[in-house]
Amino acid sequence: MQIQITSKNIAITDPIRSYAEKKVGKLEKYFDGSTEATVLLDVHKNLHTVEVLIATKGVFMKGLEKSEDLYASIDLATDKIEKQLVKYKEKLKSKKLQDKEFEAPLKLNVFDTASVESMEEDNRIVITKDIPVKPMDIEEAVMQMDLLNKQFFVFRNAEDGQIAVVYQRDDGNIGLIEA
Repeated sequence: MQIQITSKNIAITDPIRSYAEKKVGKLEKYFDGSTEATVLLDVHKNLHTVEVLIATKGVFMKGLEKSEDLYASIDLATDKIEKQLVKYKEKLKSKKLQDKEFEAPLKLNVFDTASVESMEEDNRIVITKDIPVKPMDIEEAVMQMDLLNKQFFVFRNAEDGQIAVVYQRDDGNIGLIEA
């Protein structure tokens, strides 16, 4: 597993780096292929935010946690990812979804402060993510949306090859937009 650790408003010391690598490295037992993990550490006043992003074979998982202790935030974020992995594996078994071979590196680009400040207030792009659009069925797209803890997910429908969006409706149901 390749682990990349980045920080904002905090210096990454050797103990922090080794602790984060140890905790995220324990998740490797759930993967059988090449896996990339990105750990983002941030501190605002006394609040430590840890975001763990994992990409493997077209599946992306995200764990985001905040607490007053950096190590506790790392623990909580990795625990959240582990629960997602167990849930995902169980869904794969119960739905008999096939894991297609698909190598998809996760690219995370964060604009530097100067470029963000120079943009107009109405159109501020703070973060961009390049996620390859993997052909999948609707159930798998809904599962991916759950794993990422997002309100919507864009995917290529495996049946017709068209771009589609699944989204969480206000009433708790799932909606589908097809192009």
